[in-house]
Amino acid sequence: MKEQMEDFPLEIKISFHKVIEQYKAELNKEHNRISNDYMEDMMEYISTFPELTEGIKDACDLKKFEEPIKILLNDLFPTVLTNNEIKAASIPYHNILFNVSSRLKKILELAGDEFVLETRNMNKDTHYINACINILKEEYGYDIDFSRPLYYDIPDENGVTRHYRIAVNGDFIDVYPKENAPEITQEDVDLLIQNIDDIDLWKEKFPPRSYVFKGFTIVNLTDVTIDDAISKLKTTLLYNESSEKDELKNLEEIFRSIYKIPDLRVGFTVFDASEKSFEPLESDQTTSFLLNNSTSLDSEKGLCEQAYKKLVEGHTYFSISNVKSYAKKTGNNLLSQNLKANNVKSCILAPVAKKGRLLGVLELVSERKNELHSINALKLDEILPYIVTAVERNRSDFENRVKAIIQSECTSIHPSVLWVFEKEARKFIKDLDDDGLASFKDISFKNVYPLYGQIDIVASSEARNSAIQKDLLIQLNLILDIIEMGSEIEELTIYEQVGFRISEFKEELEGSLNASSEQKVFNLLQKEVNPIMSHLRKQSRELKQEVEEYEAMLNPETGLVYDERKKYDDTVQNVNRTMSRYIDRKQVQAQKIYPHYFERYKTDGVDHNIYIGASMANNKPFNKIYLYNLRLWQLSTMCEMENRFYQLQESTPIKLDAASLILVYNSTMSIRYRMDEKKFDVDGTYNARYEIIKKRIDKAYIKDTEERITQKGKIAIIYSQRSDEREYLRYIKYLQAKNYLGEEVELLELQDVQGVIGLKAIRVNVLYSTGDNPEEENITYENLMQELH
Repeated sequence: MKEQMEDFPLEIKISFHKVIEQYKAELNKEHNRISNDYMEDMMEYISTFPELTEGIKDACDLKKFEEPIKILLNDLFPTVLTNNEIKAASIPYHNILFNVSSRLKKILELAGDEFVLETRNMNKDTHYINACINILKEEYGYDIDFSRPLYYDIPDENGVTRHYRIAVNGDFIDVYPKENAPEITQEDVDLLIQNIDDIDLWKEKFPPRSYVFKGFTIVNLTDVTIDDAISKLKTTLLYNESSEKDELKNLEEIFRSIYKIPDLRVGFTVFDASEKSFEPLESDQTTSFLLNNSTSLDSEKGLCEQAYKKLVEGHTYFSISNVKSYAKKTGNNLLSQNLKANNVKSCILAPVAKKGRLLGVLELVSERKNELHSINALKLDEILPYIVTAVERNRSDFENRVKAIIQSECTSIHPSVLWVFEKEARKFIKDLDDDGLASFKDISFKNVYPLYGQIDIVASSEARNSAIQKDLLIQLNLILDIIEMGSEIEELTIYEQVGFRISEFKEELEGSLNASSEQKVFNLLQKEVNPIMSHLRKQSRELKQEVEEYEAMLNPETGLVYDERKKYDDTVQNVNRTMSRYIDRKQVQAQKIYPHYFERYKTDGVDHNIYIGASMANNKPFNKIYLYNLRLWQLSTMCEMENRFYQLQESTPIKLDAASLILVYNSTMSIRYRMDEKKFDVDGTYNARYEIIKKRIDKAYIKDTEERITQKGKIAIIYSQRSDEREYLRYIKYLQAKNYLGEEVELLELQDVQGVIGLKAIRVNVLYSTGDNPEEENITYENLMQELH
């Protein structure tokens, strides 16, 4: 301590001159004879100790003046309060206490002989800088706010650390500079406050022992163990910066401080609301006294009736002050067995709940009876909100981990069946954490009804080929024009030969476009045209400009004109994007009918698959009325999508037509999510027939004709059973009344295709709306085309 005092901006003089001056002033005012006599006698006694006024320079001499100091400070340290107040006189910045109250003296004695009193989070440098800031305030009048809570951490007789906040009274001090103290300017202050951590700078402006501190301070300590523990708890729970093992250790230390139980243990059990069961926390570092060694436990079996009502239903504390007596009273139930197996004699079980939803149970246990009970359970009132936040964060982190596993193992999964994948992902994580080996099993759903539909662009291949043909002809004509300009500057036979080749290609393209046409043109450009273009651009300014304008029209990746194809591609992309978004929005509403699996994918149009059945819903009974409702929803949605398709034609660069199709399949099937392919597929040979039908029906013809079943302006409903026909005719009649469908209803038979025989179809014309409401102003496809064109 002597070394620290030497390297310090203040020369310490422990003086009581301000107290003595106060007493002298009171003597001139006091008229009470008894008080006057007491103060006069005390002043006479104190005057025999001039060091108390002049200042004691060595802290070791305080022992010599212990008695006069105690008498002098008697009014500030009343004897009647000495067993209650945690109070002492002190030398600031040095953790030296004297004239200590009886209560504080006992606290320090119980801490043990090896305990060294230190202010939390303070060291020699921070003490030095704080002293300099105090000089700026007291001597130079700079009001720099450097206040911060100060604490002593002192262990009790059980080794449990108690926390005390320090309140410092500085009324009895004087600070003044010595002759060697540098003058402090505003510039110095500006520099210092920007460099709080530069100890060398502070020592330059405030050299060691350049100022005098004369006086003493009074410290009052307040036991804030619980408040401080809650603060530490917030830090531990809200800022997950340590390992789970260290975090649990910190939690136990915090709760031990709060409950003054040196060996208190902490556990936690997760509550699964869907299964109404208890499960251990994902981390194997956390103990669950409710479960003991079980991996899962039914909540009603694991608790007695009273505990279940309080924890699970009422979300209130349940405490057992004497486990042995509790076991006798409840017939040694499973809860008491698990507690006794962990040598628990008393405990508090606290529900961790948010918005009426139980997340888990916090367990505080002691190896002694009556240490934990219903009264001190109330201490958790201030703590549980932070536990809830931490558990929610932990649950959220785990759910994110589950979703990450699903994303990596299964790609995107529809929300309606996510619960099954999450369940499997939890098993995956547990297996991985247990032994480092895990495999994600295939997910299957049995006895589900399939629904399939598509809205397809009519003659999309022809439209795409037409766009390619137009672009190639445009490019060849541009090249011919440039070559002709080059021939006017210099007559080279190669120009004529290449021009002849291009004319041949033009003639071939104008006739028809075949699979090799585009590649032939590409080869011609690479080998013959591009070298000529490089030469021509150097022949004249006009040719250079023409070549540059030509090259600007080319797709940089292919070297081909990309104009008509861009119009086609942009139109298809716009149509697919709009159709996909529309059915996605509608599908969210359909999930309210009954949870089901839905997927859609883009081709030259948008196809969708739906599977519905009891196995796909989590604990919700299934009835075929949900299937019928979903089929009607599908048909009406397809009508609306047809409308959206043609409404887009008003703004697209090219005009396209759509044809819609619905496949009705009246039998249930099983589907399986295949991990290797990352997608759902039918399960079993028999069910594969459904996939064959899906792939072939859009190319099917009406029996004994050359007419495709799918036609623009109409919806084709493919089925095989008469019951399906009757069902969909009812839906059609309903949608005709709502002006979704027209009066042209055809009942047709399809020609047999490979592997598929006996299919029938209903084909009905769609009514189109020119406004936003499909039930008003409806017109036929022919009238719509007249309006669009």
